[in-house]
Amino acid sequence: VQLVESGGGSVQPGGSLRLSCAASGFTFSSYIMSWYRQRSGKERELVARIFSTGGITNYADSVKGRFTISRDNAKNTVYLQMNSLKPEDTAVYYCNAWRVMIGNYWGQGTQVTVSS
Repeated sequence: VQLVESGGGSVQPGGSLRLSCAASGFTFSSYIMSWYRQRSGKERELVARIFSTGGITNYADSVKGRFTISRDNAKNTVYLQMNSLKPEDTAVYYCNAWRVMIGNYWGQGTQVTVSS
């Protein structure tokens, strides 16, 4: 099983980034896919979640209206479009794949830094 995040980097406040997570080694379309983040000194927190068919999404209140999660089951990839970025969005962002009683997998993380 592999989850490989990409797309992180440094951006100024108000800017945008698009994170990608390429999955392999499991039946991607059957899993709930999520993005979590961990800010310095804080616990890991859920940012956004998308259910297997892509029809249902959930967002943390802090990112609603700014971030959009999507998935392409044909490409085994989940995305996180992040707009209007704020300094408080600075964190390591992790991709997660979860299916009840079957598996819970994590990527290695990608750093996002929002600073002027």
